[in-house]
Amino acid sequence: MCRNIKQLYNFEPHATDDEVHAAATQFVRKISGFQKPSVANEAVFNHAIEAIAHASQHLLEDLVTQATPRSRDVEAAKARARSAQRFNA
Repeated sequence: MCRNIKQLYNFEPHATDDEVHAAATQFVRKISGFQKPSVANEAVFNHAIEAIAHASQHLLEDLVTQATPRSRDVEAAKARARSAQRFNA
């Protein structure tokens, strides 16, 4: 799994269109192996990003859970603590 793709489900506030698009872009970059496609592949690359973003948005809207939504601030603090422990040890 690409480390740059962040979990987007079950957060309050919900994931924005920009966050979904960024995750789709990272996914397409990962599976294609291109950071930036050639001119010949640019249209296909961008179409794949839009299709994956669209499917991802539908997935996020349709998933159900009984868990309480997580806070982005709390999750970010946990990630910083894990990073500090990992790299300062």
